[in-house]
This record gives sequence, C-alpha cells and structure tokens, in this order.
Amino acid sequence: MSVSIASILARKGSEVATMTLQQAVSEVLAALREYDIGALVVVDDAGGVVGIVSERDVVRRMAEIGTDVLDLRVEDVMTAPVHTCTPSSTIDELMEEMTERRIRHLPVCEGEQLVGIVSIGDVVKERFEELRDQTRQLEDYVKGSY
Repeated sequence: MSVSIASILARKGSEVATMTLQQAVSEVLAALREYDIGALVVVDDAGGVVGIVSERDVVRRMAEIGTDVLDLRVEDVMTAPVHTCTPSSTIDELMEEMTERRIRHLPVCEGEQLVGIVSIGDVVKERFEELRDQTRQLEDYVKGSY
C-alpha cells in the first residue's frame, strides 16, 4: 500500500516558500538560494495557488532574453497552470504524474488552501524507505524471525 502525501508532510513539515505575481525574478533567485530549494509556489493576493516558478523556468527565459530576465516579474517566467496534489494522494500517483509531466515539484492543496509541497526528492526518499522496509521484512521472514 502506497504512503499518502499527508504522511510525508507530517514528517517534513508543511512550510512552503511562496512568491507573488509582481515580485521580480531577482527575488526568486535570492529566495531559491536562501532556502536551498528548486522551486517556489506562486500565489495571488488571496493566497491561492496560481503557478510555480523554478530554476528551470528562469534559465529557459534567460536563454531567450539574457540577463534582462532579472528585471522581469514572476508572472513573466512562471509555469501556469500548476499541477497540484492533495494530502490523500499517494506516492505511486505522484511518481506517475511527475514522470509523465516531467515535473519536479507539486504543491499540496486542500481545496483552495496551500498546505505543503512535495518534490521528486521527497518521493524518491519515501519510496526508498518503503523498499528498505519491505527488504527487512523479507529478510526476517527468510531467517525465521518474523
């Protein structure tokens, strides 16, 4: 049985770094560096999720216009609409969606409320732990110490 995203958030926390549509791309880069993360969720004035901005978004835009990208606003470089998941989503569902859509970060929402974010690293770590637990159980079974 696959672990729910709620379980991951319970361990890692639900803090999410966000940006607004009007903030400068230079602020995005500063925040990515400060928090040592790869993406920020973009929210509107009411706190609703309207997009996501990642290192990849900035680099792609920089390839088009050069360093002038730093003067653009978040809304000029972000990915929208953003795909999200819910706390009841499972690791298996996220692995499939992230692979199919080639995305590395999914905001977690309950209704319209942002409650966390899950990265591909979180998904891989959780899956690795699941496999490690299964391996231990099988080893115990084979050794007769179940």
